Amino acid sequence: MKALLIKYKSVIRFIITFLGVYAVLTMGYNVYLNMSDGSKYYPDYLTHLVAEQTTLVLNSLNYEAEILPHPNEPSLKIIINKKYVARVIEGCNAISVIILFLSFIIAFAGKLKTTLFFGLAGSIIIYAFNLIRIVILSVGLYHYPWRREILHNVIFPMLIYGTVFLLWMIWVNRFSKKSNG
Repeated sequence: MKALLIKYKSVIRFIITFLGVYAVLTMGYNVYLNMSDGSKYYPDYLTHLVAEQTTLVLNSLNYEAEILPHPNEPSLKIIINKKYVARVIEGCNAISVIILFLSFIIAFAGKLKTTLFFGLAGSIIIYAFNLIRIVILSVGLYHYPWRREILHNVIFPMLIYGTVFLLWMIWVNRFSKKSNG
């Protein structure tokens, strides 16, 4: 058993670090959500921000877009040209995806400065890509509402997680200490 632990020491360290960072960041995010009272920024600040930015982009693309609080659940309705097309819930703000991304980056850490920079840059890329994803999804649902299931449940998750996977591969192959020896 001891020989196996020694042989797989780096794998065990990666798993423990990944799970530890993931747990700490997830608990911190849950504390943030529980502290959010939703009075000014409904349902919480980050979800509200994503919805606001989505409408800004949609309006810049010559759609008449607005957000309204959903009357029955903690979400915001996206309205395009007076038509309700989608809702933005807490899970749409990409924070859980960013937590997953950062947990991996930290578990496969490189130099401190490089790790911090790549973590920040990757988080911004994921956030921006998620915002674009919601805009395209909203437009898609406006024009092709019968494609809701494939757009929301297949294509767009594949794209966001594909982006995270590509960022991980860039990290492992170019910047982490594990890839450099």
